[in-house]
Amino acid sequence: MSSSGERLYNGIVKENPTFVLALGMCPTLAVTTSATNGIGMGLATTVVLALSNLIISMLRKVIPNRVRIPAFIVIVASFVTMVQLLLQAYLPALDKALGVYIPLIVVNCIILGRAESYAYHNPVLPSLFDGVGMGLGFTIALTMIGMVRELLGAGDLFGKHVMPAGFVPINIFIMAPGAFFVLAALTAIQNQVKIKLAAKGKDGSKIGSGCGQDCQACGESGCSMRLYDASAGPKEEAKPETAEAPKVEAKPETAQAPKENASDAEKGGEDK
Repeated sequence: MSSSGERLYNGIVKENPTFVLALGMCPTLAVTTSATNGIGMGLATTVVLALSNLIISMLRKVIPNRVRIPAFIVIVASFVTMVQLLLQAYLPALDKALGVYIPLIVVNCIILGRAESYAYHNPVLPSLFDGVGMGLGFTIALTMIGMVRELLGAGDLFGKHVMPAGFVPINIFIMAPGAFFVLAALTAIQNQVKIKLAAKGKDGSKIGSGCGQDCQACGESGCSMRLYDASAGPKEEAKPETAEAPKVEAKPETAQAPKENASDAEKGGEDK
């Protein structure tokens, strides 16, 4: 598989931001009351993610390391503003349905996470496909959650009624608790698939982050193992050399010498 295809497969399956990494939970749970909202939010995020990864990768040697986070936010905010204006102009109903969650793409942990962990450390083309793959994975997850919630909560699918006339909608699925139920069920299905793969001798727990570790059980918040260049291999962090100060051992004879001198002086004073 080519590097670009690997990045697409990685974002959609191995490191799906919703079902595997559990990122971007706020829009996932809030806007997926229908499949249309899910696919709209996912595609808007995909555009921002792909373009921001592209620009950040192009400027990675120009952006100073100390101000990289503010620079990332400025770049992402520019693309979010463009996407929001386009939605307001051509899809006002979708923009109204998504509401404040379109501007909140700026602080979406998926966007900033991929910019920090991949785009800032890798060439332009892989970074672009990484953004597209993660965005498509996010879109597929939101669309699936929205389809289940809309089907069970309203009997509709993409705005069209598909359930029989006698079907009674389960209103809880279009409410906030329904999002948790559907997300938990879909994640459980994914875990069951991994268990079956493991039973067949295939390791489904290791998701392709490049470090060969289990990201779900990883306790490292910064995940420095993922900051690598595929052509140069993993980067080794330089360990600062600390010079150890020589230990001075206390000499008891030297410490007791002043006391002996003091006693001699006292004896001399008594003799006088």
